[in-house]
Amino acid sequence: MQIYHLANIPSPPQGVWHLGPVPIRAYALCIVVGIIFALWLTLRRYRAMGGNPDTVWDAAIVIIPAGIIGGRAYHVLTDYDKYFCAECHPVDVFKVSNGGLGIWGAVALGLLAMWVLFRIKGVPLGPFADAVAPGLVAAQAIGRLGNWFNQELYGRETTVPWALDIYYRVDEAGRFAPMTGRSTGEVVASVHPTFLYELLWNLAVCGFLLWAHKRWSLGHGRVFALYVVAYTAGRFVVENLRADEATMVFDMRINVLVAVVLCAVALVVFFRLPRGQESPAEVDPKFAARAGA
Repeated sequence: MQIYHLANIPSPPQGVWHLGPVPIRAYALCIVVGIIFALWLTLRRYRAMGGNPDTVWDAAIVIIPAGIIGGRAYHVLTDYDKYFCAECHPVDVFKVSNGGLGIWGAVALGLLAMWVLFRIKGVPLGPFADAVAPGLVAAQAIGRLGNWFNQELYGRETTVPWALDIYYRVDEAGRFAPMTGRSTGEVVASVHPTFLYELLWNLAVCGFLLWAHKRWSLGHGRVFALYVVAYTAGRFVVENLRADEATMVFDMRINVLVAVVLCAVALVVFFRLPRGQESPAEVDPKFAARAGA
């Protein structure tokens, strides 16, 4: 018998609304809001560091699509059995709005695209990476709300007072549709709200990075390295609370292994990068020259 707890966190009754034939997906909206916030914060930070605001827009044009492609590619590769099986529909690979973006792939391909762009522009990458890091992790926090609407990536069943209630959802034909359907009101499980754990951790990391950048006079890419260290440390804990199926490597969830490796690498990079902050002329030499700095 299902036990109900009044203090539990309810899941949204649905994650998709329709304006005529057009589906409005909460997951996609959360991603868009996260991107807008990250752009706003990066513009403020890069301008304050002496950078050209136009560089942020140029980078956005390259990084956003690269991040989406990289994030989707990582998700599909690590969950390939959900897209390439006898009953699967491979075309679902391209349905990004349904959910399924791996942050590791998004950051990796986005960083690669950013490196190429800044090499072409002849502008140092480190200052921009430092400017974007707090906004990036804040965008990740906003994006986690999309997982809440989709009823996905939750943790093991629990009786803690803040447990998340997962509802039974069906489509218009009455068929089981956990992400795209509408709730019947029946609670099928009460689980750890890992989306919320990671959301709160990401917001804390954002605040920490903003503080550390000024307090420790970080520069040359060290804020970005610190972002990777802090995010992966939290992801390691959250990932170990999840109960959904996952690709296993060395008896570990693949995301746990990736978090450990990236955390170690980022720590080494953080201590090997130059100390101190760049001067405005070092942040964007071409812009500084035009501005007469």
